[in-house]
Amino acid sequence: MIETNIPFSSGVTGTGPVVERLLQALPGMSPQLRKAAGYILDNPRVVGVNSIREVAEAAGVKPNTLVRMARAAGCNGYDDFRRPFRDALRERREDFPDKARWLQSIARKGKHGRLFGDMAAAAFDNVQELYAGTNADEMKSAADRIIASRKTFVLGVGVSYALARNFTYLARMALDDVVAIPQDGSLPMDDIAKAGPADVLLAMTFAPYRTEVVEAVHIARSQDVRIIALSDSRTSPVLLAADHAFVIPTDTPQFFTSTVATAAFLETLMAFVIAAAGPHVVPNIDKFHQRRHDLGIYWDQGK
Repeated sequence: MIETNIPFSSGVTGTGPVVERLLQALPGMSPQLRKAAGYILDNPRVVGVNSIREVAEAAGVKPNTLVRMARAAGCNGYDDFRRPFRDALRERREDFPDKARWLQSIARKGKHGRLFGDMAAAAFDNVQELYAGTNADEMKSAADRIIASRKTFVLGVGVSYALARNFTYLARMALDDVVAIPQDGSLPMDDIAKAGPADVLLAMTFAPYRTEVVEAVHIARSQDVRIIALSDSRTSPVLLAADHAFVIPTDTPQFFTSTVATAAFLETLMAFVIAAAGPHVVPNIDKFHQRRHDLGIYWDQGK
């Protein structure tokens, strides 16, 4: 069953109420309305900038479908639906002239300069969009879930594998019961077979979505495990099943999915965990590093 009480942020400040109504209406929509809604949810800024025909063409639907989608979200029509998106864009104050000048300067350095500039611009934009579209209170709520859990399972495969391992490595300096899955020789669903309501699954997958991650999330959901999910679309199957759902921007000029914003999100979530975990955490981290110094694991500059 699709959960509809998902704490999403729209990515455009001031549009939260209409986005929430659209999400609530999503499960009962026809396939065409769902297609239109999915595009809007993943590309909220185009609503305030482009005409209804341009948005419809980009979404692959007819303009009248957008009108019906707007009414399904509780608006009088598309103009009523569009208004908060336009107002939010007018109120934006972000301006990055220094970044723009720098990007323009490297773009003039030939083919490789343009590629370098495109990659830099995508990385900047992904991180900027992440922090603009993520609710700090919801991130704190997710961090509190991890701290209060009996065990936290961190699931990432493919491009997310190293990120999941790094998050687990850092978390275990402060907390005892954080484990990366899948473990060697097992499947994610094996690792969470005995998990229950006292546990948390932090899962991440990006299009094309990995079947084992989607299946693990739904199995965990059936066992009343609390789900923290990271993905690139509001209609991602792991986000729709999550207690805490976070959209991570992944746009990039290259073929492979960008992980810059995902790494930034996980670093910030870890900061929230450490900040809220209590006074014992800093001594735990100090003890972890001191033991490594004593064992010679860290290079001694004095030698």
